[in-house]
Amino acid sequence: MFSNFLLIAWRNLVRYKYYALINIAGLAIGLATCWLLLLYVLGETSYENFFPDKDRVYRAVNSATWAGGSLNVATTSAPFALLLKKDYPEIEEVTRVLTDGGSMLQYGEKKLQVEDLFFVDSTFLKVLPFALLQGDAGSCLQQPNAIVLTKKLATKIFGDPALAMGKTIRTEDSTTVFQVSAVMEDVPANSHFAFSALRVLPANYNADGWQNFDVYTYLLLRPGVDIKTLENKLPSFGERYVKPHMGDVAYKMELQPLTAIHLYSRLGYEMGANGNILYVYVFLFVGLLILAIACINYMNLATARAAGRVREVGVRKTLGSGRDEIARMFLAESFLLTLIAAVVAWGLVTMALPYFNAFAHRQLQLWQFGVARTIGAALLLVLFTGLMAGIYPAVFMSGFRVVYALKGRLSGSSHTGFRKGLVTFQFMIAIVLTASTLVAYDQLQYVMHKDLGFHKEQMLYFHLNDVNARSSIPAIKQQLLGNPLIRDVSAVSNPIGRNDLGTSGFFFEQNDGSISESSILAQSLMVDADFLKTMGISLRSGRNFSDTGNTDRFHAALINETLVKNFNLKDPLGKKVQFKIDNKGTRAERVIVGVVRDFHTYSLQHKIAPLVMEMAPFPAMEDNLYVRISPQNIPAALAHIEKVYQRFDANHAFSYHFADEDFARQYEGEQQQERIFLMFTVLALFIACLGLFGLAAFMAVQRTREIGVRKAMGASTGSIVKMLSQDFLKLVLIAALLAFPLSWWMMDRWLQHFAYRTGISIWIFVLTGIGVTVVALLTVSYHALKAALANPVRSLRAD
Repeated sequence: MFSNFLLIAWRNLVRYKYYALINIAGLAIGLATCWLLLLYVLGETSYENFFPDKDRVYRAVNSATWAGGSLNVATTSAPFALLLKKDYPEIEEVTRVLTDGGSMLQYGEKKLQVEDLFFVDSTFLKVLPFALLQGDAGSCLQQPNAIVLTKKLATKIFGDPALAMGKTIRTEDSTTVFQVSAVMEDVPANSHFAFSALRVLPANYNADGWQNFDVYTYLLLRPGVDIKTLENKLPSFGERYVKPHMGDVAYKMELQPLTAIHLYSRLGYEMGANGNILYVYVFLFVGLLILAIACINYMNLATARAAGRVREVGVRKTLGSGRDEIARMFLAESFLLTLIAAVVAWGLVTMALPYFNAFAHRQLQLWQFGVARTIGAALLLVLFTGLMAGIYPAVFMSGFRVVYALKGRLSGSSHTGFRKGLVTFQFMIAIVLTASTLVAYDQLQYVMHKDLGFHKEQMLYFHLNDVNARSSIPAIKQQLLGNPLIRDVSAVSNPIGRNDLGTSGFFFEQNDGSISESSILAQSLMVDADFLKTMGISLRSGRNFSDTGNTDRFHAALINETLVKNFNLKDPLGKKVQFKIDNKGTRAERVIVGVVRDFHTYSLQHKIAPLVMEMAPFPAMEDNLYVRISPQNIPAALAHIEKVYQRFDANHAFSYHFADEDFARQYEGEQQQERIFLMFTVLALFIACLGLFGLAAFMAVQRTREIGVRKAMGASTGSIVKMLSQDFLKLVLIAALLAFPLSWWMMDRWLQHFAYRTGISIWIFVLTGIGVTVVALLTVSYHALKAALANPVRSLRAD
């Protein structure tokens, strides 16, 4: 019987090719879209799943609040790790990670700049057992000069990873010699870690640096440990060790599950740009909605053809077919269509996946979860889609009464209201997606063009790799400024906009002249006397640094407005500020000589933080140069900068970054989401228009006699088109009224992730409404014109 149903379904598809093509196209696009989004969602939720003991690994993170400020960071101080293991027997092992700014590695005559080195404890591969190709995980990080290379880096240096073991690598100045102790597989794409090599972190690193939050601390818990019980014990750790150094603050340490970091953690000083669980839910929901829109499209097209198949149903019922049997016949047709659409969707996904990966900056693969699991999941998706798409047409068309059906008439309730509701739902989703995409675009334009408090245009910086070249910074600046295309030059310790400025504790002089017992946490940046001028940062009060003599280099400091406001510093000029300079607690002292206007050091997702700027006491600390160039001839300016660079450092390749691009990178995640949203919004709108196309055909058939009567009574073509179009305009209007509040609520919540954000303009909804209305009118105009231009004599004979 079922094979007979499939045969009948196939004959109908061949007979009604145009109808079949539209249905297959809609379902194929819906299935392909859902498939791509499911791959994306499964990829996002698979982070760190390759670790065998992933459920036992946690990261220690810190938060603190005090009068006028707060701290929420993914890092800890260096002493945390060993003391946590000592005080809590539930912790089996700990390891720390310190990210490195980059090093030039040399093997023989070959030199390679490596930007993603990690300093780690010897226990790193026990807590986080990355797969090794060569070497022993238990001993490869035991020696101070050991280095573990990834397969990719080992290939770059030695040509063949198998040749790396035991080889000696040097740093650029030959002061440090490493011996390759292991070669590991490249870090998987679904990990929040990103490194090319591991170096050994000294065991006593910053042993008393409680106020320097510069390392990531990971814990491996013993089997069976209850995480809630352990977390309840952690407040005592803060009371014993942290508060004596931080003073009167509300401090809290939390343990993040390793597998939750990528999607749930958005703290300061993250290793890189994390994902967002909200986007995962949204994309999963959007994928299902687009599939639902495709199914609704099929329903409307199927019911639009009901008038052409009503006699077939009547004959089958007369010959003894029951309602269930007829319903199964129509379901078989739905499943056959869906199966064909699935084959087309597979081809679409195969072709689209490389572009989608480039679009979303991912490395998704069609079979990444295994052939059997992928085929099984695809079959379940086909069955689900076929049932969801076919159930309503099967129920609707199997319910025709025999007497009316034999006359070719649609008897009883035509379910018109339900079909209109389905189309309204389609357009509501399309409008929500369209409006949301426009809001996201508006916000990204806002953050990309907002005044950051400094000149980021035509501003580049480069790193001085050669330590000896750093002692020649005055000469480098002089030679750079010798070209009229170079406007200003400044030396700094760290470039801004890269989420890697350090945070330190500072002790400020109080109104009574005494130094505060508790410290204030603030970002720290070393700059020269030309920094404010080069960056276009203005002074609020006081003066700038002076490079005359060494007084300011060792004794002066600048602070920003946020620090003054957050900590209620009255008359800060001339006040002293102290900070620790070694593990013994020795403090250096400087005097505040100026207050600068606030400027952003990170993306606008973060509020401006308190900032203390000092002049570098030693040339080696000034290893980055900012250069403001003329926009008139950028290639010539870059060529001049490279020429000067090579005079002072001929052993390293010249590499530079533009400041505006650094800040733009902070929004890569949001830009990717916005692009994905735009792509699937277009697809959702396209499929919704197919559904509207089907409903327009259905209504034109239903009102054939009415149109004929109106034309016979003298109605014009324009009035007929207007009559048919009004119904659809009402559906779009209802969809907009439902969609606008939902879209506003969703995007208002999304905007909360930004510390600085634009408002949601009413014009976004106006433009969305007008745009979708125009698209809807263009979609229905074909059937409206066709019905309006039809011969009224034939229309009156239709019944």
